[in-house]
Amino acid sequence: MQKEIILHIIDAALEAGRCILDVYNDPQADFEIERKADNSPLTIADRKSNEVITRYLQETPYPILSEEGKHLPYKERCQWDALWIVDPLDGTKEFIKRNGEFTVNIAWVKGHTPLFGAIYVPVKQTLYWGDVESGKAFKLAGISQRGSLTLNELEAQATRLPVEKNTEAYVIVASRSHLSPETEKRIQAQREIHQQVELVSVGSSIKICWVAEGVADEYPRYAPTMEWDTAAGHAIAKAAGAEIYQADTDTPVVYNKEDLLNPWFLVRR
Repeated sequence: MQKEIILHIIDAALEAGRCILDVYNDPQADFEIERKADNSPLTIADRKSNEVITRYLQETPYPILSEEGKHLPYKERCQWDALWIVDPLDGTKEFIKRNGEFTVNIAWVKGHTPLFGAIYVPVKQTLYWGDVESGKAFKLAGISQRGSLTLNELEAQATRLPVEKNTEAYVIVASRSHLSPETEKRIQAQREIHQQVELVSVGSSIKICWVAEGVADEYPRYAPTMEWDTAAGHAIAKAAGAEIYQADTDTPVVYNKEDLLNPWFLVRR
C-alpha cells in the first residue's frame, strides 16, 4: 500500500482514538448507551469515532463497510474489488466497563483478503499496523498524534513484529467477555499436548494483536464475531507471519461475504 495512504489511515485511527478518549475520560460524560438489533451496545463514542474515520476514508477511492455505517446489499458489495472494513470502537462492552481494553480497527481488503490493517488502543496509546504486501508489521507505544513523522520515522521508533516470546509456556489468549464451551474444549486439548499452557484474557481485537506480536501462540474463537471485528487484526497477523483460519481447517477467513458473520476461527502461526 502507498505510504501516503498508510499515514492517512494511521492519522484516522489516532484521531478517532482521541475522540473516544474525550468521552471515556470525561467524568461528566453520558455514554448515551443504546441497544442495536442484536442487543449489542452502541455509545456516543462509537458514533463520534465512526464520523472521524468516515471523513478520512471518504478521501480515498474505496467504499467503506463500517459496523456503525450503512450496510449496502450484497448485490452491490459483491462488485467491490477493494474496500475499507472498519470497527470504530471494537470492545464497546469493555469501554462501558472502563477497563481500557477497546480498540479502533481499520482494514483495507482486496479480493476478500485483508492486506493492510491499523489497530489503535487509545487508553494504552499503542498503535499496531501491518502491510501484507511489504511483509511488515509494527507496534508503537506512546503515540497519540503522528505530527510530521514520516512512515520511515514511525517504523524506526516502532517494534517490528513478531517479537521473541518471554515464556516457554504455550500461551492461549481468550476473550474476557466471551468464553464458549467449544473454546474451553480447545484449551483443554492444548493442555494435553503441551507441558505448560498459560491462559491470558483481554478484550477486543487486542487478542489478535497479541498473536501477531508473538506474545501469544493462539487465539481460538468459537463464538460469534463480525468481519469488522477481525479484518484489521487479520492483516496485521498476516504481515507478522500468522494467519486467521476457519476453525479446524487450513482455510483462511475471507471478507466482504454475503453474510458478514465470521465463521469460528483460530489465530495462529
